[in-house]
Amino acid sequence: MAESLHIIIAEDDIDDGEIIKESFEKHPAFAKVDVVANGKELLEFLRKDGSKPDVILTDINMPIINGIEALKEISTHPELRKIAAFAYSTTINPIYEAKCMEFGTKGFLIKPFTLQEFYQIPDKVMAILKQA
Repeated sequence: MAESLHIIIAEDDIDDGEIIKESFEKHPAFAKVDVVANGKELLEFLRKDGSKPDVILTDINMPIINGIEALKEISTHPELRKIAAFAYSTTINPIYEAKCMEFGTKGFLIKPFTLQEFYQIPDKVMAILKQA
C-alpha cells in the first residue's frame, strides 16, 4: 500500500480529534488527514466529488449519525465500501464490534486513554492494512 495515504477521521470529541489528527499527521504513511465531527459529516464528505480517502476511522458514539450507522450506509455504496474502514470506541462491546465487521470494517480499535496510546493508532491501522 502506498505511503501517501489520505485518512478521514470522524470524532465528535474536539480534544480527541486534535490528538488523533496529530498522530496521523506525524506518521510517515499518511500524507493527508481530514477530521469531521460526526457520521453525518463523514457521509457528506464521502459523497462530495473529488478524491476519496484511502482510510476511514470513525468513533462509534457520536451525535446525529453514529459510527455504526455511518458504516452501514458506507457498506451499501459500491464505491465507498472499497475504502478501508476502521471503527474505534471507548466501549469494548462485542455487539458494536460484530456490527462493524458485518459492515465490512477492517478493524475495531479500543479508543485510547493516554497520549502515547493515541500515537500507536496509526501503526495499528497500518499493520491491519498490510495484512489485507
